[in-house]
Amino acid sequence: MPRESSALPAAVLFDMDGTLVDSEAYWMRAEHEIVAAHGATWTHEDALGAVGQALLTTGGMLRDAGVPLEPAEIVAWLVDRVNEQLREAVPWRSGVLELLGDLRAAGVPCAIVTMSYRSQAQVVADGAPAGTFAHLVTGDGVTHGKPHPEPYLVAADLFGARPEDCVAIEDSGPGITSALASGARTLGVPAEVPVPPRPGLSRAASLKQIDLDVLGRIASGEVIDLLG
Repeated sequence: MPRESSALPAAVLFDMDGTLVDSEAYWMRAEHEIVAAHGATWTHEDALGAVGQALLTTGGMLRDAGVPLEPAEIVAWLVDRVNEQLREAVPWRSGVLELLGDLRAAGVPCAIVTMSYRSQAQVVADGAPAGTFAHLVTGDGVTHGKPHPEPYLVAADLFGARPEDCVAIEDSGPGITSALASGARTLGVPAEVPVPPRPGLSRAASLKQIDLDVLGRIASGEVIDLLG
């Protein structure tokens, strides 16, 4: 039997790239393209280091790697390129649409909390069933990006909820740091980079392992490790 609705989170706050959608490859492709266009060097390890970072941080990393543009110009180019790819196909991660459907049926609201810009988050939100995401918190809408807790604090506030009554789902180190620092119950699901254990962090290998019962347990303060 399903758990009582009182045991469920006040809201579920989803990171986007690598959590909702398998778009980190899109970002990496765009990064390699802009580097190649300017004869600079960008390794796979460099790309992994940019996962989960604020976009202007990534822009600065690419400038330091030899792209002769300002970070904001680099970000604008990356955003346009990734948007082109997202419009061709939204690569939902395994188990995402099923979980979103269960949450909607149970009346649990959801938000996207991402360091990508609103134009990208809107493309992803539009690719989900209408009304799936009540709010979008994006990198161009906050003062401090991940790993600062502001994005998750803003998201919880939009729902009129305490962060500790929400569950945040993340795939990257900066995102997990942001979510934990905000006080949100946090679930790490790895994509491009490993998710090592941390105090207070629940983990799973895939969102296919997550259902309303598991989310209710995490929301109640239980730390669950399904990653092994």
